[in-house]
Amino acid sequence: MANGQWYPPEWPDRIRALAAGSLTPVTPKRAATVMLLKDTGSGPVVHMLRRRASMAFAAGAYAYPGGGVDPRDGGFSLPERSQEPGAERHVGWAGPTRAWWADRLGVDETAAQAIVCAAVRETYEEAGVLLAGPDADSVVGDTTGPDWEADRAALVARDLSFAEFLDRRGLVLRSDLLGAWTRWITPEFEARRYDTWFFVAALPEGQRTRNASTEADRTVWIRPAEAAASYDKGELLMMPPTIATLRQLTAYGTAADALAAAPGRDLTAVLAQARLEGDELVLSWPGHDEFTKHIPTGGAPA
Repeated sequence: MANGQWYPPEWPDRIRALAAGSLTPVTPKRAATVMLLKDTGSGPVVHMLRRRASMAFAAGAYAYPGGGVDPRDGGFSLPERSQEPGAERHVGWAGPTRAWWADRLGVDETAAQAIVCAAVRETYEEAGVLLAGPDADSVVGDTTGPDWEADRAALVARDLSFAEFLDRRGLVLRSDLLGAWTRWITPEFEARRYDTWFFVAALPEGQRTRNASTEADRTVWIRPAEAAASYDKGELLMMPPTIATLRQLTAYGTAADALAAAPGRDLTAVLAQARLEGDELVLSWPGHDEFTKHIPTGGAPA
């Protein structure tokens, strides 16, 4: 392997099945992930975690904190929990309106709230960093301690909705601290599919990251250029969206610069395409030629 591109061994067979019409694509689940940045003397660094080798999806790959949308984050409850306290609780909100986010993300307001909430909630669940504050002009400081950990564990277990968590702590979600960066949809031939919005954010003053995720065995703060170079050498394993966004982040000298650039970013979804060309299958991601793979109909990817 010349670089650290994650390429599951079952993909060729699944691509062939999709091309033959014998594979029905799985509907992707909505998800959000956050590129958390902090400034250093040599430029911004990004927080990344390494997925455990035991994970069914992208085992051993470096990624950002993130995960799936909880339906309750959109303002409606899970059917089996519709009678639970907090299931319909209003999400405390500050920053751009839900309507603004709906327009930015290309979804309705309910979905926009759920996606933004997922970005903030997952960052707290997996990195211990909370983009919320008592009001629209402040952010919480230290989020460590037994009481915070109890709430975080309840969020992870889905015993506590994010809206209820914010309400009990008297906080509002600071949507203005997020910048929507890009959107990638897992290829149609994958068994596990996600429609993922990538966000950028700066580490709030007074907070610090920690590996709070059961899905990760290592976390690092690393300069985007350094991480990209390690990928190119085959030292760090990454999925296409991760390395693509790292390369994009290298253009910015501060976290604030990256956040300022976010509103101008194109959020057209990137979806891999698989097609037959003669005696090979060609796998490509539009706009990202470095990930193109040529797969002989009877062999391994090239």
